[in-house]
Amino acid sequence: MSNAHDQKDSETRYWKSTKKTTYIVVFLLVLSVTALATGLQRAWCWTHERKERSRPGKLNHATYDHSPCPAVGTSWQIELLYPLNDTSYDVGIYDIDLFDNDPSVITELRRQGRKVICYFSAGSYENWRPDADQFESSDLGNTLDGWPNERWLNISATNVRKIMLSLHDLAVAKRCEGVDPDNVDGYDNDNGLRLTEDDSVDFVNFLANATHARNMSLGLKNAGAIIPKVIGNMQWSVNEQCLAYDECDRYGAFTRVGKPVFHIEYPKGDNTNDNKPVTAAQKNLVCNNFDARNFSTVIKNMNLDNWVETC
Repeated sequence: MSNAHDQKDSETRYWKSTKKTTYIVVFLLVLSVTALATGLQRAWCWTHERKERSRPGKLNHATYDHSPCPAVGTSWQIELLYPLNDTSYDVGIYDIDLFDNDPSVITELRRQGRKVICYFSAGSYENWRPDADQFESSDLGNTLDGWPNERWLNISATNVRKIMLSLHDLAVAKRCEGVDPDNVDGYDNDNGLRLTEDDSVDFVNFLANATHARNMSLGLKNAGAIIPKVIGNMQWSVNEQCLAYDECDRYGAFTRVGKPVFHIEYPKGDNTNDNKPVTAAQKNLVCNNFDARNFSTVIKNMNLDNWVETC
């Protein structure tokens, strides 16, 4: 009886020790991956900062931040509804529409010392864009819920990727420093194309390679499920409504490795787009969320016009 008890006690100690060892190994592995991601990020930024400094242009090279990688906590403004007509917001980054804005707007923002991120929809077809006729019928899936003029794209299609490369070239021609490709989360929607998370991972990494080859940075737009598989190739994240969907901690993976999260909340709802401030309670809820404490948070109208409140 005593031997059986001693054996059971020995087995219990063994499994507790094994479990503890496993936790330690997993912890060290997470630390190693985090350190590697941070190191790769710094190396990429440093290399491309050198390239940017060597570019000809009219920037004040003594004061301008040439790194394509924004820092955690960088202030920002996003306006996508119309061509940018107000550059008075004193922020470090402007996120504006790639098609709608003239290169002179981007040049002026950069002359002021601001970084410019250029938005386009990488995962959806927009029927009003100048390149709409370049898509083939086989490229198109279901209509986006709530957006009747957009359809999901087959992001694995050769033609779609060819068009994406041309958009990257347009971003370079307009002197954008980064790109904000939207709708890369078709896997999480009724896309009609059987898109999977793996499809999005492959597509986002394809976009990263194209962006980095052109000396620009890339951010992951939403698509929280694929963060672990693509974060090493990203320089930042743009997130909409992680507070509303209770998933800000998921996007904290970026700030934990020194990459900013440009965070938007829409407390006014879908149908109110005015210049009135949100209530004190609404602002407090957005600005004092623990999981988003290191994010660059803005409060916006759903139509993403000029109106903005910051924390």
